[in-house]
Amino acid sequence: MLGFLNMKTILPFICCLFLFTNAFAQKGEVTVIKDPLIDSLIAKRLQVYKTSGEVKPGKPIVSGYGYRVQIFYGSDRREVFNQQARFKGLYPQLNTYLTYKEPNYYVRVGDFRSRLEAQRLINELRPTFPTLFIFREKINAPTLDTTTTNDQK
Repeated sequence: MLGFLNMKTILPFICCLFLFTNAFAQKGEVTVIKDPLIDSLIAKRLQVYKTSGEVKPGKPIVSGYGYRVQIFYGSDRREVFNQQARFKGLYPQLNTYLTYKEPNYYVRVGDFRSRLEAQRLINELRPTFPTLFIFREKINAPTLDTTTTNDQK
């Protein structure tokens, strides 16, 4: 009967009609409902970031990612503490960090910003500590010497 209205002409027409109706049906209004404490938390966070320039003695400042040297790992807790004490006796100026991941304890030392600094320490420690590895992880910023004055130029 209607020869020009076959499946090949009707299908594209229906697809175009469907696309146009969906394109114009996406109008509306978005209402954001949030807890008022979120704004106060954001304001407090900004205040902390602004005042973090002050150096507080005894508190480490996390500075991002850097490198630490692993000097020992093992499952014997006493041996881990002995190795930590031995290292502290040789290098009292470097921080040591103990972590436990079942079944081993790990002793990592230093807060190095570059891999080269960590490699220098490995070269010094090689005769004393045989199993040394460098790990990239979050480090503490080095302590700043706040006792210097402008008179020492």
